[in-house]
Amino acid sequence: MTTVYVALGANLNAPLRRIRAAQQALLALAEPGSLRHSPLYSSKPMGPADQPDYINGVSVFDTQLAPHALLDALQAIEQREGRVRKDERWGPRALDLDLLLYGEQQLDDERLTVPHYGMKQREFVLYPLADLAPSLTLPCGTSLSSLLQQCPLNGMTPLPEQ
Repeated sequence: MTTVYVALGANLNAPLRRIRAAQQALLALAEPGSLRHSPLYSSKPMGPADQPDYINGVSVFDTQLAPHALLDALQAIEQREGRVRKDERWGPRALDLDLLLYGEQQLDDERLTVPHYGMKQREFVLYPLADLAPSLTLPCGTSLSSLLQQCPLNGMTPLPEQ
């Protein structure tokens, strides 16, 4: 069994509903009783500015799925929620699920990089991650708290409780 962290983001077609549906779908991948979610945030788009703000959060759970099987399952959830894989890089998304951390493992192959390649610079990942695991240290030895000190909120705001 491995503890994993998954980032959730959406900014198209009822994004809050899509995030909630994804959170529900993660139950099927998680060991019973292990799934937890950060608060959700509104954040500015990382890519082209001519798109709606994102809704972002992070979920953590224990799973028995191997890394690539988990990736496949996450991509299936994205597809069910309307994600089209030809989406432009950093463009608008119906749903984006990124595997941030898979236990202490470090993987880098043609399909999967864990820890996620951009997580150290992204406020919409780091702050929700800190809501779940404030004392987390990444597999490379970097503390989450040190990353937060170097990462401004960039206009990110918590969503009201839903």
